[in-house]
Amino acid sequence: MMDVYLNTKRDLLVVKKGYPMPPIAALGKWRKSKKRVIKVSDEISSALQRQGYYMRKLSDLHSNRD
Repeated sequence: MMDVYLNTKRDLLVVKKGYPMPPIAALGKWRKSKKRVIKVSDEISSALQRQGYYMRKLSDLHSNRD
């Protein structure tokens, strides 16, 4: 299971349940999503195994549409 956080810029942060917030996320104001997440994509899953969290900026998502 994972905890999902969003900030005011609608950036996405996924952290393994029970793990602390990563230092990179300490700079922003994050709010926890109330929805339960059980399954995620392979990209997010591998990032969680590697570093314990996955972070994506909304601007990264928009740049991939071109």
